[in-house]
Amino acid sequence: MNILVTGGAGFIGSHLTLRLLKEGHAVTVWDNLHTGRLKNLTAHRDFDKFQFVEADVREARDYQGDMIINLACPASPVHYQADPVFTWETSVFGVHHLAHLAEKIGAVLLHASTSEVYGDPDVHPQSESYWGNVNTIGIRSCYDEGKRAAETLLHDFRTFKNTDTRLFRIFNTYGPQMLPDDGRVVSNFCVQAARGQELTIFGDGKQTRSFCYVEDLVDGIWRLANLPREKVPPVVNLGNPGEFTMLELAELVFKLMGSEPKLKFLPLPQDDPKRRKPNIELAKEVLGWEPVISLQEGLKPTLEYFKNV
Repeated sequence: MNILVTGGAGFIGSHLTLRLLKEGHAVTVWDNLHTGRLKNLTAHRDFDKFQFVEADVREARDYQGDMIINLACPASPVHYQADPVFTWETSVFGVHHLAHLAEKIGAVLLHASTSEVYGDPDVHPQSESYWGNVNTIGIRSCYDEGKRAAETLLHDFRTFKNTDTRLFRIFNTYGPQMLPDDGRVVSNFCVQAARGQELTIFGDGKQTRSFCYVEDLVDGIWRLANLPREKVPPVVNLGNPGEFTMLELAELVFKLMGSEPKLKFLPLPQDDPKRRKPNIELAKEVLGWEPVISLQEGLKPTLEYFKNV
């Protein structure tokens, strides 16, 4: 297949693109390098069927191929809050352009949505049927509401224009090639531990997250891409249902580093979710997918990566 991956120079996109290339597909990456990095694509350039184009999805472009996988958007609070208008435009205008492109060329369009559409949830764990608890005018709203609007648009393209759109909601994902300054808890802890610093805990550290290793996530995305169209659900959660408090994560990082715990507590940011855990029963049923890499197993290569960045 000829596949376009937007945001393919980013953390998840670069891992996904490399898997597609190894399976023999021709892959074009569009990335404006806002948070993506060319060095994430070093191994990709060994493949004849790889092409990189510096491009911004906020601007309409032409492409001819079989599939589009959209991962274009800053995904960490530090980066998406730095320019909230840019974030919203990428989420909404970018998806609008890609949806029309997919419709025009008859391509399958997969779109990376997010667990942030659930906001600070009052339902636990979160299943696809939960509508969410989201602040429309908070510091996280540019990302949360941008992703929610994109879901609406793509669902309407599927329903009213018969475009083959496929939505997946990504829960916390980690692994090598994360940006060291992205502000997410795994990268923060790994960078701080590698430098012998105190680990920053926001709030009391009892808030929870569920952490999926990037290889597991990529496998779930690719299974959705290959699902027969008639079996594709409106949206599917992709994440690891193992639930950990921030204190438990910190303890595991110290254990793997072989160092004594050192913690620094700071106030909890506005609208920060207290609990986050995916219900992945739908993914198990329709994709035959569930994560296989434990947090301890996945943290080992992640910590090694951050020791060298």
